[in-house]
This record gives sequence, structure tokens and C-alpha cells, in this order.
Amino acid sequence: MEKRTVVVMPGDGIGQVVLPEAVRVLEAAGFAADWVEAGIGWDYWVNEGNPLPERTVELIAEHKVALFGAITSKPKDKAAAEIKPELRDKGFVYFSPIVGLRQRFNLDVSIRPCISFKGNPLNFVRRGQNDTIVEPPVNAVIFRQNTEGLYAGLEWTNPPENVWKALATHPKFGAFSQVPREELAISTRVFTRTACRRICEQAFAYAAKHGYTNVTVCEKPNVLRETSGMMLQEARRAQQAHQGIDLWDTNIDAQMMWLTKNPEDYGVIVAGNMFGDIISDGFAGLVGGLGFAASANIGEEVGVFEPTHGSAPKYFDLDPSIVNPIAMILSAVMMLDWLGEVEMGQKIRTAVAAVIADGKVRCYDMLKLRGGPDAIAQGAATTSQMTDAVIERLG
Repeated sequence: MEKRTVVVMPGDGIGQVVLPEAVRVLEAAGFAADWVEAGIGWDYWVNEGNPLPERTVELIAEHKVALFGAITSKPKDKAAAEIKPELRDKGFVYFSPIVGLRQRFNLDVSIRPCISFKGNPLNFVRRGQNDTIVEPPVNAVIFRQNTEGLYAGLEWTNPPENVWKALATHPKFGAFSQVPREELAISTRVFTRTACRRICEQAFAYAAKHGYTNVTVCEKPNVLRETSGMMLQEARRAQQAHQGIDLWDTNIDAQMMWLTKNPEDYGVIVAGNMFGDIISDGFAGLVGGLGFAASANIGEEVGVFEPTHGSAPKYFDLDPSIVNPIAMILSAVMMLDWLGEVEMGQKIRTAVAAVIADGKVRCYDMLKLRGGPDAIAQGAATTSQMTDAVIERLG
């Protein structure tokens, strides 16, 4: 196997805990790599005025693949208050470094599998006929457009004159024309046809490769007629090359209502940035929560792989750590798939599934305990114990 160089970015909080655990699993499975650590996150904002240092960007540009842990991200006022005093009033503005990475490398395709593991006590159950309890298998994969929409960063408070005048040309802006500009906050939702086409084509190609029978566009075209409408148009075009796969479309609000009615009916789901974020967290809740939610950020040349959970700073200082490393491990498996090491990735998935099905090693979330130092005394496995159990199952 070719030895690769992988950029590792632990980031903030529990990212610094779970990422080394995933590396342990990769190495135990036989993945040969040089691990190059790079800085990202809150400490770099506070001390340098940039949570995504250029030297980190350069490393990713060179090596093309990265594992990422988690970041702490705070609102505008708190970010401004916490930067070093000597950096204040120097024009530094906090911007999410993971969003920055997605835009710098055009990581426009986000893939978020939400697949239930047999034996996970956190799996969704519902009441069936005659008061039976039913645990439907959930096997949804969300394709989230990752670089546009409401996350593109085109926002203003007290919009400048040229923006105000442009908005005023739209007849719907009349309702706001008498509002003082300093009392207006505006966020724009921008879709491009190229990006809509690519995410839809990727979703259908994935469905065809992995045997899914349907792709669902989850948007809001009855209200957001232009942007959601464009996504639906491109999905219809993409389906033409995959006539054996059904195309469904749902509104995001209705989809969230239906989420627990028939989740087993959904396969691949495609959505814009904001709605993709919402629906992927919704489905993640059906398969155990964010402790099981992996993701990939894919561009034409670069791939960055991360769990979708946050930095959870309240758990960072616990010794030993109790956080669930499975989402990070599964994110590393997605990296293996992208690198062509599919057999090795499946070996790790099988090991994770075996540990969950066996039920002898469970982190505090799987035992439905409150997180804290008492969790271990109540039977919860530590982070490293869960990793050890997965490694033992690798054989």
C-alpha cells in the first residue's frame, strides 16, 4: 500500500481527544501514513486573528487530504471580545475556519451518512400496530451543497448604499424601505447552477453505485422559488442519466415532520447548505446522535473529513475522557473510501458494528447517562476503551 501524507487538524476541545483515537484505529488496520499536524481553531483566532492560518491552508494544498476534529465557534461580539488586546481594532473579523476551508478549496460536496447500527440503544424506535415497538432501519445519506446558500457569508448589518439601492429595485423590498438602515440585518442565499448540478449529479451517482432506489431533493421551492427551484431543476436533469432511480422532492419543514414517520423509506437526500445541515442533524438523531455522525467535504482535488459534532469544551478537561470517538472513526473510514482503500474502510466499519452489536463497551451517550466524571462509575466506557474495543475487533 502506498504510504500517504495526511494533514491532521485536531482543532478545539474534544477534537484534540477523538482525532488521535481515529489515527490509532487507522494504524491498527494497516493504514500507512505520515501524519502532519496543522493548526486551526479558536486559539489561533485569539492569538493570531486568524482561526485558519495560511500555513495550514498551504499544507492541505500540498497533501490534498486532511482529518479534522472540531472547532469552537462563537458569535461576533464574543469573538471580538476574546481576541488578544493588541489585535483589537486591527480589522480582524472572525469567520468559521471550516467554512473557510470549504470555500478556499471549493469543497462543495458534503456527504453525511446517517446509517443505524444494529444493537445501538440510541436507535430510533416507534410504536407499531397493537402497541408493538418497531425499530426501522435507517440508511440515509445526505448530500449537502457545501459552499453556497446562506453559509456563503454575504451578509450586512446596516447595508451600504450600493447594496441598499440594489435591494430597493426589488418590489418585495418595499416592506422594508422605511426601516432605518442601521436597524437592518441582511443575509443572502445564493445558488449557482453549476454547484446545483454538481451536487445533484454526485447524489445520483452515489445512489447508483450503492444500490439506493431513490434520491430526495429536500428544499422549499414553493416559497424559495428561485434558489430551491434551481436545485430541483438540476435534480430532474441529473435523473435523466439514472432512470432506474426515483426522484422525490420534499419541503424541509414537512420533511422534518415526517422524519420519524417513515425514515426507512429515504435513501440519498440532496439539499442546499442550510437545509442540508438541518436535515443531516435530524437524521443523525435517529441513528444515535452526533456521536455517530461522520462527514466528508469533497472537492475536485481535496478531501477533508470530520465528525459533525462540535468541540464540547465542557468535556475536554475530563480525565479520562468519556466522549464517543465513533463519529471521528467513521469520518476516517470515509477518508479511506475516498483514497481508494475501500476494503480497509469496510474492515473498520465491520469492527465498529461488531462492538456496538455486542453491547459490552458503551460510551456514556449510549448508556443514556449525563456526561460527567461520574459516568465511568456508572458503567460508561472511556474514549480510549471504545477505541481499544474497535481495534480488538479488527482481528
